[in-house]
Amino acid sequence: MKTIGLIINPIAGMGGRVGLKGTDGIEILNRAIQLGAFKEAPAVASAALRKLLPIREELTVLTVSGDMGENLCRELGFRFEIVSRPEAAAGITVSADTVKAAALMKERGAALILFAGGDGTARDLYRAVGNRAVVLGIPAGVKIYSPVYGNTPQAAGELAFRYLCDSTLPVREEEVVDIDEEAIRNNQVRTELFGYLKVPYKREYLQNRKAPTPLSEEESRNAIALDIIDHMQEGESYLIGPGTTTGAIMKELNLPNTLLGVDVIKDKALVKQDCNERDLLDILGEGTGKLILTPTGGQGYLLGRGNQQISAAVLQKIGKENIVVISTNSKIIELRNRPLLIDTGKESMNQKLAGYYRIKIGYGMDLIYKVSTG
Repeated sequence: MKTIGLIINPIAGMGGRVGLKGTDGIEILNRAIQLGAFKEAPAVASAALRKLLPIREELTVLTVSGDMGENLCRELGFRFEIVSRPEAAAGITVSADTVKAAALMKERGAALILFAGGDGTARDLYRAVGNRAVVLGIPAGVKIYSPVYGNTPQAAGELAFRYLCDSTLPVREEEVVDIDEEAIRNNQVRTELFGYLKVPYKREYLQNRKAPTPLSEEESRNAIALDIIDHMQEGESYLIGPGTTTGAIMKELNLPNTLLGVDVIKDKALVKQDCNERDLLDILGEGTGKLILTPTGGQGYLLGRGNQQISAAVLQKIGKENIVVISTNSKIIELRNRPLLIDTGKESMNQKLAGYYRIKIGYGMDLIYKVSTG
């Protein structure tokens, strides 16, 4: 007979469908409920726990009353013991409930603690047991950046099954990271490392940490260029700003490139090289185009340093929504959270363009970053 733990954060993921980026905090939870959110985590946890049905008679599950585990154990016919109960009103659970339950499960010698939630729940497990117990996450939250979760609920259940049946399966410490929900609601991405949890390790069942794989500068530029090229639209004019990062686009297209100038391409062919303001205005005519920019290394200027031909008049035609910002990850790291800068020479345009932009830092990889007037 083996003893395992099961903790379900029943409110995990409720903020996702209603666009709240998470459910950290009672106020956000209440807002999610008002917007029509419902509990999805118990059903997610069920998909994982069903993988343990073949060994159900060999297990005792330590769990929490109600939706935090008891109800699912009853539904699936597992032998269980309730180690704690949520302290708040019925149906409402808080971080302290998870921390208390996990600590009690560790004390009872659970061979494995399964927990369903997101990165906030993983932080609770770290607070409760650190790396002194083996745990495994069932992905049910909005934010799941930590590699302590299975790729899917089913993968988490399969990995748990393998670990409980195979004493030779290794365990490994993996990162607990979380993103600031309030920041992401303001289009900022800030993640922080909180510690490490010990999880059963079989790479194909665990998700990777959601962060770009380090590449050389050249590899990174090439990956960005391929992403841009793959998503170019027919009949659209693309203004390619100065820099080696933007230059990689021209290189991949086998087109001549003005490293410190602005080139224009359309349908992946060169329209005009090394354009001035008038050229750009003439090419744009009565239509629009897309502007691809990269910040200057070290300074962090997006506009107004080395690309003055992209004037306020040109930018008026293009519009903020058609500005595409690309950058290697190292450039962003060098900024140390300082915003990118714009200086078009026209304050009204500066204010119009300031705000948050999605910056492409690799193929299929983006981050949100602030652009300021200085």
